[in-house]
Amino acid sequence: MLRFVTAGESHGETLVATVSGMPAGVPVDLERINRDLWRRQQGYGRGGRMKIETDKAHVVSGVRHGKTIGSPIAVLIRNRDWKNWTTTLPVEDFDDSSEHARPVNRPRPGHADLAGCIKYNYPEARYILERASARETAARVAAGGFAKLLLREFGIQVLSHVVAVGDVELERPVTWEELEALAAKDDVLLNCVDPDTEQRMKAEVDDAYGTGDTRGGVFEVVVHGAPPGLGSHTSWDSKLDGRLAQAIVSMQAVKGVEVGAAATAAASPGSKVQDTIHYDKGARRFFRGSNNAGGLEGGITNGQDVVVRGYLKPISTLRRPLESVDLPTREPASAAYERSDVAVVPAAGVIGESMVALTIANAFLEKFGGDSLVEVRRNHEGYADQVRRF
Repeated sequence: MLRFVTAGESHGETLVATVSGMPAGVPVDLERINRDLWRRQQGYGRGGRMKIETDKAHVVSGVRHGKTIGSPIAVLIRNRDWKNWTTTLPVEDFDDSSEHARPVNRPRPGHADLAGCIKYNYPEARYILERASARETAARVAAGGFAKLLLREFGIQVLSHVVAVGDVELERPVTWEELEALAAKDDVLLNCVDPDTEQRMKAEVDDAYGTGDTRGGVFEVVVHGAPPGLGSHTSWDSKLDGRLAQAIVSMQAVKGVEVGAAATAAASPGSKVQDTIHYDKGARRFFRGSNNAGGLEGGITNGQDVVVRGYLKPISTLRRPLESVDLPTREPASAAYERSDVAVVPAAGVIGESMVALTIANAFLEKFGGDSLVEVRRNHEGYADQVRRF
């Protein structure tokens, strides 16, 4: 089973990602992983932290001579801002640490601050904030980069784009070629395929800047080239759509998920929603009249593009803070403000790619698993031949 774990605090010395279950022999392209780390940092509406950090993956185990070796992979991402926090978040205990504590005494509505303080019995929210921060997702992107490298060996790619920012929504379908062109750009505004819509999205963010507010939105992740048969209908926890939903909602600030055209389908008659089945005798393959199911039926991939959307609430930290309570006095107070973003939907899409890639790669290895890339490829080729003969 492909598993990953992250560790590290927002202002700690480093972020850590470990990935276990990768077959031996997978070529590792660190430039691709670092490109995704760069993409995660881009987008109009990002805060000052992104001007400080230059995220790079530093692999310390599990890869030798450019290939995975079958053992757990460990990746470090240095926090350049750590130098400003060494006396606030030291590993060792020392007498004057309280002078540099920077306590977060006024919990922010919508953040983990207060719930975390209650759960762990902390008098203030500094330790909660440090781990709950979306800075953690840089480690997820590094882990997801390895899943993407495995999937690419079998012609499977994962990309994202922004569907909505605030009230502004893209109102046309997109092509895979448009997503590839978008991912190749070196200037990222809001990662929308339509320039006119993107400019209206920018105006939404500008309005948030002007009023001290924040904006949420919707990102869409597309998996291209996944074979039919990943996942299962046999039990609730093996259904791939459910696993993808959990992966997306686990992301900071994501409060909802959609597989395929779920929202539209809920308001439509069944005759307009189901994806009709057809057969091309020349090519000897089944195909569909549409993809409203988002490439998944009964929890199983059906050979079409897998399409998953994440619904991102506005960032909880506002420059014009909401009402809160001062924890030491229990008196009314304005919520704390810690350096933050205004809109992060493009970055969320990149993180969503990683979470989807890790989930799809895990399902892929469940079906075609082996200890080496050679073994996985042999198993995959046997199944591909079975599908062709069906």
